[in-house]
Amino acid sequence: MRVAVLAMGSRGDIQPCVALAQEFGGRGHEVTLVAPERYERLAAGRYDRPGVRFAALGVDPVAIVESEEGQAWLRSGPLGFVRGLRAVVEPLAATLLAEVDAACANAELVLAPALGSFGRHLHERYGMPYGILQFQPSEPTGEFPNPLIPRRTLGRIGNRASYAMVERLGWLMLAPMVNRLRGQVLGLRPLRGSPFAADRRDRVPVLCGVSPLVVPRPYDWAGYVHLTGYWRLPSDPDGSLPSDLADFLDDGPPPVYVGFGSMVPDEPEAVAEQVVAALRLAGMRAVVQGLPVAASADVCPAGEVAHEVLFPRMAAVVHHGGAGTTAAGLAAGVPNVVCPFFSDQPFWGRRVAALGAGPPPLPIRALSGRSLAERLRAVSEYREKAAQLGKLLKVERGVKNAVDLIEGS
Repeated sequence: MRVAVLAMGSRGDIQPCVALAQEFGGRGHEVTLVAPERYERLAAGRYDRPGVRFAALGVDPVAIVESEEGQAWLRSGPLGFVRGLRAVVEPLAATLLAEVDAACANAELVLAPALGSFGRHLHERYGMPYGILQFQPSEPTGEFPNPLIPRRTLGRIGNRASYAMVERLGWLMLAPMVNRLRGQVLGLRPLRGSPFAADRRDRVPVLCGVSPLVVPRPYDWAGYVHLTGYWRLPSDPDGSLPSDLADFLDDGPPPVYVGFGSMVPDEPEAVAEQVVAALRLAGMRAVVQGLPVAASADVCPAGEVAHEVLFPRMAAVVHHGGAGTTAAGLAAGVPNVVCPFFSDQPFWGRRVAALGAGPPPLPIRALSGRSLAERLRAVSEYREKAAQLGKLLKVERGVKNAVDLIEGS
C-alpha cells in the first residue's frame, strides 16, 4: 500500500509521524513522509527504513511562528490574529497546499492532522481514503473539556459542548482562506460546513497517539476513534550527546533539564534570570536549552538534543507542556514540572499532576525564582510514581497498535 504521512508543527509533532512512517515501511508499505525540510535528518539517520521516502516542504509553519512577524501576530489579540491569517499565513499556505498536493497525489491512503483538513481536501481531489492523526485527545467527550480550554472541567454538558465551540470558532476564522485555496490550488468547490463535523458524519478513522495510561479512553468516544498509545521511535542506548554536555553530566549528581521548546517567552533574559535564581535556591544543577544563560559549574547551556537520550539522565524535567515533550518526559520516568504558555499545554500540566508524576503546573507568566525553586525542591515526592509510569510507557507499543489498526481496517 502507498501511504502518505503528513507531519506539521514542531519536533514534538513530527517525531511521532516519523515513527509511524518507519513502522509502515518496515512492514513493506511504500511510505511518503511529508514534512518541513528542517526535519529531513530526523527522518533519516539511524531511523532510516526501506520503503520510506521523505518529501520536503519548503514552507515551515514553525519558522513562521518563530519569526518576528509571527511572534507579533500571535501577540496581536483575537482581531489581529484573524487579520494576520491572510497577511502572514495565506501567501505561504498556497505554496504549502500545492507542495502537499504534489507529494500525496499517488497515495492510496493519507494520514494527516485534523488542522487544515488536508486529508479531506486530498480525498475530494483524488478519491483516496484518509485518517486523522491526533497528538491530544480532541474528540468530544463529557469527561473533560477540549484540551485548548484552560479549565479542568465545565461539567459533562459543558465539556462536550466545548469541542463544538472550539471547532466552530476555528472554522469561522479559517473558512474564507481554506475555501479560497481549495479553489485556487486544488480546483475544488468550497466546503459548506465545518470539516470537523463532516469527518465525524463520515466516521473517518482517528488515530490518537496518546497513552491510555496518561489519558484513559473516554467511555463516550465512538468506535472509529482509537487511543493507540504514544508513537515513539526505537530507543537508542548508545545515543550520543555533545562532549561538553556529556562531561557536565558525568561531573556531578543528575541535573534538572529546563527548556521550553519552540515557545519563546516575551522576555527571555528575564525568564533566564529567574531560572538561574531558582536553581541556586534549590541547590541544583541544570541543563538549560533555548534560554540565554551563561555556562558555569552548575549550568550547562545546550542546543537541540534528543529528549529520549537526555531526559532519562535528569533528576527532573522543566518544560512548557507540549504534547511531544510531555510524552518524552513521562516515558523517561522522571518528575515533570510543566510551565504552560497556552494551547493544550495547561491540559498536559494538569494530567502530569493528576498522575502524581509532577507538581501542579506553574504557568510561565507566574514563573519566578521562588515559585520554580519550590517545585524543584519538591520533585523527590513525585519520583516513585514517575518512575513507575515510565516503566509502563517504555513497553507500550503505540506505533504497532496504530499500524495494526490501519492494516486491519
